[in-house]
Amino acid sequence: MRRITPASEEALASVAPILSMAEAAMGFVPNSMKVMARQPAMLQGFAALAGAIMGPGSAIPRDLVQMIANVTSQASGCRYCQAHTAHGAERQMVPADKIAALWDYETSALFTPAERAALSLAQAAGSVPNETTDAHFEALKQHFNEDEIVGIVGVIALFGFLNRWNDTLATTLEDGPLDFALSHLTAKGWEIGNHG
Repeated sequence: MRRITPASEEALASVAPILSMAEAAMGFVPNSMKVMARQPAMLQGFAALAGAIMGPGSAIPRDLVQMIANVTSQASGCRYCQAHTAHGAERQMVPADKIAALWDYETSALFTPAERAALSLAQAAGSVPNETTDAHFEALKQHFNEDEIVGIVGVIALFGFLNRWNDTLATTLEDGPLDFALSHLTAKGWEIGNHG
């Protein structure tokens, strides 16, 4: 159950280009952004940062971006972002069985050593308190250059914000991510929590 209602239709109209870009990228306008639109400057800043981290200029592949975001969100416990990023991974052509195995990345044969290194950092950095060690970066440097590592940490940090935003506000989950989560994530323990 949401704790704050979305911005008015008039306010949403004033940020329509941002919401249209989100819809083009995700297939829907996220309720999180509709609430954020109550503070247009915040939404503009967020959209610019999210675009730089996750957009076409990202230093890492878009499928890996979604998997990193998902594991970060699982470590944080944000059900809203877990559903969003799993749905986003599917849109980036990650197979459903690999999405379902994301939390088992360390042992699943579906993941490459490079993916394991990135997802291990995502799990550690998404945890509270942060469990990142130098060993995470030593593992990352075997597969990624420093520009790519900055991109990985950018995804983790962006979802740190989104996890806190959506869990605090109990953002209502949209139909597309909800349907995907119900079909593919419940067997792994996913529940809608306070996002219904």
